[in-house]
Amino acid sequence: MSSLETEKEAPLVEQIKSYRDLITWQKGMDLVVRVYQETANLSPNERFGLISQMRRCAVSVPSNIAEGWGRGARQDYIRFLRTARGSLYELSTQADICKRLTLAGDWDAIMNMVDDVRRLLHGLIRSLEQ
Repeated sequence: MSSLETEKEAPLVEQIKSYRDLITWQKGMDLVVRVYQETANLSPNERFGLISQMRRCAVSVPSNIAEGWGRGARQDYIRFLRTARGSLYELSTQADICKRLTLAGDWDAIMNMVDDVRRLLHGLIRSLEQ
């Protein structure tokens, strides 16, 4: 991973030994847990609809962060981070659908968590592109 660091970021990067150390990944994992909790309250009729789709999008976020890290090449890592960001936009839309349909759940909390992870991802991508 040392090929991804710059002189300015070196002290921070030295503390990051794994994707698990990234706050972005940690908050992505928190988002997965929250999505599973909120979608558990949805009707079983949505099992193959919103529930499945939302869970897959949420799981995609930390999974792509981890997979990109594992590729070891800056451009691959950025591509996987962008895929994770796309999954966040998808999840945000699905939470908005749930809210508009007045389905049981705290969809605003999900959207706030999505925004937090999206901001972190954006910063991580931007730092890797420099």
